[in-house]
Amino acid sequence: MSRIEGVTAAAYRVPTDQPEGDGTLAWDATTLVVATVRAEGMTGTGWTYAPAAAAGFIGDVLAEVVTGADALAIPAIWASMIRRVRNAGRPGVAGYAVSAVDVALWDLKARLLGTSLAGLFGMARERVPLYGSGGFTTYDDDATVAQLTHWVHELGIGRVKIKIGESSGARPDRDLHRIALARRVIGGDAELYVDANGGYTAKQAVRQAEQMREHDVRWVEEPVSSDDLAGLRLVRGQVTADVAAGEYGSDVAYFTRMCQAEAVDCLQADATRCGGYTGWFAACAVAAGHNLQVSAHCAPNLHLPAAAATPNLRHIEWFHDHQRIEAELFDGAADPTGGLAGPVTGEPGHGLTLRADAARPYRTA
Repeated sequence: MSRIEGVTAAAYRVPTDQPEGDGTLAWDATTLVVATVRAEGMTGTGWTYAPAAAAGFIGDVLAEVVTGADALAIPAIWASMIRRVRNAGRPGVAGYAVSAVDVALWDLKARLLGTSLAGLFGMARERVPLYGSGGFTTYDDDATVAQLTHWVHELGIGRVKIKIGESSGARPDRDLHRIALARRVIGGDAELYVDANGGYTAKQAVRQAEQMREHDVRWVEEPVSSDDLAGLRLVRGQVTADVAAGEYGSDVAYFTRMCQAEAVDCLQADATRCGGYTGWFAACAVAAGHNLQVSAHCAPNLHLPAAAATPNLRHIEWFHDHQRIEAELFDGAADPTGGLAGPVTGEPGHGLTLRADAARPYRTA
């Protein structure tokens, strides 16, 4: 038995390279919370994108039930963490903290067994499709053109997504202008996706989608709030583009409700929010039971080993903020050239190592 000897966490605040915003939120920095677990002289690493409070939560709440447990018995540890956060509330900071620790546990287990995480999970495919994601509402036309050109014409990524729903749906004309601009830049062969982040009402989303048709928009993400399952279903029934949502899901019940409501054509799940890799595979099973594919939301390098092991995967979101942070702070980040990326298979664990010279954390636990 390999006993877990310690659990630590640290938060890193990374400024954006320029102001960013979507339909309902704006930000100028992203916080990465890194969890580590140790056993037999080896360290597993996991992370999430969450408030720095998640680092404190890991040290103050989760470390107590993880330390001393059998490092190979991840289902038992995961269940203990879920019980431990009952009074804190599963969604939000607690869920992010559980997710980061779960990823670290799986990384540690693979390292203890001397195998890659992709090998431990078993691969359904060697490389997974991805799409470039950014196109923030705060970008001017020049910034949008530069980003889309880089993805499609320089890296050969054949799917891209921009943000719409600006100012909670108050600027529909600018949304349509930016969609038309994106189509002109990427050409007729690349797939164009949009994400309103819940900025529209249901009928407004249908009207906007009708005007998007000439630009061949294939994917409409969160046209209304993910909490509005009836609204999502209404939009899904009246538009030709696939409707997607689910990125805020924290547990199996959330994904089950969304699938049962017939609210989406593709279920999104985020392992940094829904309970780590353990929660990811549960969400994928729910989707498969409803004959749906899944798409990995953000944190592209973290998702790669699990995505490669998921038969009903559609793609991974190659999100501008997160891929930049993961490439800057970790060794071993993937190359998205050609619109496909594969997990690390030649070394133990997920293959990413936090650099010794990474930015100094501003909160530890």
